[in-house]
Amino acid sequence: MKRVVFACVHNAGRSQMAAAWFNHLADVNHLANIQALQAEPQGARIEPTVRARAVSAGTSPADRVHPEVLDVMKEVGIDLSSARPQKLTAELAAQADLLVTMGCGDACPYVPGLQVEDWPLDDPQGQPMARVRVIRDEIRGQVEALLARSLARERA
Repeated sequence: MKRVVFACVHNAGRSQMAAAWFNHLADVNHLANIQALQAEPQGARIEPTVRARAVSAGTSPADRVHPEVLDVMKEVGIDLSSARPQKLTAELAAQADLLVTMGCGDACPYVPGLQVEDWPLDDPQGQPMARVRVIRDEIRGQVEALLARSLARERA
């Protein structure tokens, strides 16, 4: 899996956090694999993983990312201040190996042959900060599981 599109309705909360977590954690995993390659004695082979990237989009994009989402991601060292909601199009989805939806239902485009997962996550908009943190952490867990499944498939 090289490219993932995370989609929700407004691309201002869940999908923004998911793409940010994915890119952050994929970078960390990629770096760990490079370090493992460098640490192995001559002749040993460890296959490096393919660097994966994610983007986010929405079926009805908002004007900006929710401020509470910016705040809770900043708490964990991820800066989303330059993130801007964008429209989920069939063309954008078709560039992906996987489309992960979060509440956009039938409004998400159908792309023949594209693998789709739906993650039932609460929308953080208007939620108290404590709840937004819980949603952030749930998303991280889902992304970690996705990356683990992807890595297991690569190594199989």
